[in-house]
Amino acid sequence: MSVRKIGIIMNGVTGRMGTNQHLIRSILAIRSQGGVKLPDGSVIMPDPILVGRQENKLRALAEAHGVERWSTDLESCLADPYNEIYFDSQTTVRRAESIKQAIAAGKHIYCEKPTAVDLDGSMELARIAREAGVKNGVVQDKLFLPGMLKLKRLIDSGFFGQILSVRMEFGYWVFEGDWQPGQRPSWNYRKEDGGGIIVDMFAHWRYVLDNLFGEVKAVSCLAATHVTKRLDEQGNPYECTADDSAYATFELEGGIIVQANSSWTVRVDRDDLLTVTVDGTEGSAVAGLRDCKTQHRVNTPKPVWNPDIPNPFEFRDQWVQVPDNQTFDNAFKVQWEMFLKHIVIDTPFPWDLLEGAKGTQLADLGLESWRERRWIDVPKLSL
Repeated sequence: MSVRKIGIIMNGVTGRMGTNQHLIRSILAIRSQGGVKLPDGSVIMPDPILVGRQENKLRALAEAHGVERWSTDLESCLADPYNEIYFDSQTTVRRAESIKQAIAAGKHIYCEKPTAVDLDGSMELARIAREAGVKNGVVQDKLFLPGMLKLKRLIDSGFFGQILSVRMEFGYWVFEGDWQPGQRPSWNYRKEDGGGIIVDMFAHWRYVLDNLFGEVKAVSCLAATHVTKRLDEQGNPYECTADDSAYATFELEGGIIVQANSSWTVRVDRDDLLTVTVDGTEGSAVAGLRDCKTQHRVNTPKPVWNPDIPNPFEFRDQWVQVPDNQTFDNAFKVQWEMFLKHIVIDTPFPWDLLEGAKGTQLADLGLESWRERRWIDVPKLSL
């Protein structure tokens, strides 16, 4: 059995997402399982080098997980031909410049989203990557969550009939840092550092909606900074300058209407931190991160509005769980394996930097809609 080692520069993996989802649960998990097996029996074995600005964090992370290679010198890592892929999970404001360096060095690109702080920056990355002839991909992790895969199974089967509307509820209470530490980094709440829930989450909503239900055609958005003061990681108070909640309506091709609430200032009374409710002429479904439940037309109860008597229905008991019927792997790991195959044997990988730019576009237009208090059409993007 032949083994094809492939060097991967992993920049920004000392952060929560980079450490947990990309390093531990993806690249190291792939190594632990013996690599990615190819149809001819050979194996792709990723070989990461951890890159960042703080030597102590890199050394500690590498030692904790048995990673032999790490560096604070991005330029030397890019100059090494052994490293074929550049991966970026830095904060948004640092991402574009590093990706440009990597493209100039001839590296294939895989990165988190948003790919840049605005649409112009994202389109520039897509354009120069295409001109350089390097392969590129953007993390679209929620498409590979068990709940979304079950929802896709229902859509493909025609379960819904004509899909009418979608309601998305995302969020949880992020503590302010005074009497409980916050669960998210402080830069998320500073606009000047690339923060804001519109910038963060609309990139996700774009690829979820485009890939599951239909292309986003228009957006109307109202947002707010509900919590105006927080404490940072050192316990110092700061002013929140970015939106922490967004209330949006999207119109999709085919007339599907989507309502999407995203908030870091909401207490959860639902099945999961993200729920996606789909209503169609023949049936409905509610999907979370892992589970999905359905109610078909023939099982739909017939309530009558009567506030003068106790509610006779247990509505949540009248749904049926969609069975797993398969083993679901970590969503980030699944996409990493697909991207590695794309690099080595050129299997399809449609989620490139242009797709990533669509997420930045929707965030830009959401912010514009909020600012101007109006509906805005979403133009098609092309290079």
